[in-house]
Amino acid sequence: MSERQVVTRIAPSPTGSMHIGTARTALFNWLYARRTGGKYLLRIEDTDRERSTDAAVKVILDGLTWLGLEPDETPVFQFARADRHREVALDLLSRGSAYRDYMTPDELAEERERARAEGRVVRSPWRDHDGPVDPGRPHVIRLRAPQEGETRIDDQVKGEVVFRNVDLDDLILLRTDGTPTYNLAVVVDDHDMGVTHVIRGDDHLNNAARQTHIYQAMGWDTPVWAHLPMIHGPDGKKLSKRHGAQAVSEFDDMGYLPEALRNYLAKLGWGHGDDEIFSDAQASSWFDIRDVVGAPARLDWDKLNHLNNHYIRLADPARLADLVEKVLASRDWPVHDGDREILLRTLPLVREGARTVLDLADAAVFALKRRPLDLPEKARGLLTEETQGRLGRLATRLAGAEWTVPSLEAEIRAFAEAEGVGIGKFGPALRAVLSGGSPAPDLAGALVSIGQAESLARIQDALPN
Repeated sequence: MSERQVVTRIAPSPTGSMHIGTARTALFNWLYARRTGGKYLLRIEDTDRERSTDAAVKVILDGLTWLGLEPDETPVFQFARADRHREVALDLLSRGSAYRDYMTPDELAEERERARAEGRVVRSPWRDHDGPVDPGRPHVIRLRAPQEGETRIDDQVKGEVVFRNVDLDDLILLRTDGTPTYNLAVVVDDHDMGVTHVIRGDDHLNNAARQTHIYQAMGWDTPVWAHLPMIHGPDGKKLSKRHGAQAVSEFDDMGYLPEALRNYLAKLGWGHGDDEIFSDAQASSWFDIRDVVGAPARLDWDKLNHLNNHYIRLADPARLADLVEKVLASRDWPVHDGDREILLRTLPLVREGARTVLDLADAAVFALKRRPLDLPEKARGLLTEETQGRLGRLATRLAGAEWTVPSLEAEIRAFAEAEGVGIGKFGPALRAVLSGGSPAPDLAGALVSIGQAESLARIQDALPN
């Protein structure tokens, strides 16, 4: 195994939204493949035909694309490989590693009751049957699993996990209708895809023992196992709707950037010293699956918001403008000529405190408003006769100013000194008439965002005719 190229995979079922836990599993598989110079693959486990729809598959593909975790090869679809799964089951049968079980549903129910009463697993009487059997009689094919000794899983996260073989039943490989079961399909697919490291949620830990028996029966190399702990809510309980977003698409809708989510998910159960913020390249060079913590991780919204703000402050303004435009479109905000230029001026000035793209949109709308602005009552109350006169004189001064933040800051300070007052005497009123009562940055930033002509016009609108 050590001489083979590392191949990791994720294998989601297209039966709903892409859960944040699946996203973290994808990230860890991607990081480990990048760290080792290997391949990272995707298999769509679409054997549940009623729930596996094209739309659900698209949710997975779109989620991985948004996260920046697209697979290195074309996705494999499990349902299309059913003939190969059946072929392996029949191969196991011919090797004597599987057998036909002709128990009827009633007989199986009775055996289950006996097994439960005796504190053991189900054992079929057909496991060691030698006599003739009607070949057309309904049956399943079961693996002839070892009943003595132990199966040891050397898990990269959990450590050594030991299963007593007497506690493991002979799992069904093919159902009565000939369809393959999950554990058979997974093993065959992972083997044929060349998967060397199975990195997945720890809800699959018990399956590792059963799947190991199939690998051994076929004489195939068993992959390296790594079972990741669950992600819990801030209260330490299993993540659910009451904790907020669970699906990748929800994090997108809430205004989180994919690079922020990647950075955050990497920290859920893994870390590199005290480093909180790191690039994909750094994470790829540092990541080792053996460093993942075995205890469940807790979702921490404050940390995610902190990271998202960091990446918003680093992002290209044009990209942020694209994202804010989508948010405004979802709110049916009217679009006007020149709005793009306004956003490109405004976003660098208001992103310092934005936790999400939604916050960023809220902070930018003041600059996109159209005259005449409908001032709230509190703002109108600031426009005393004295203040209006002062704003009129300020507007005259600003008309000849250079329209940059440093220059406007200097002009506003100089104006206050000339008037013999503090900026607090006219600043709140100026902010109100510029923003229409919406949140806005400092005065100079608001003026630059809105632009000279529009700023002077908004001030003029607030003055007596």
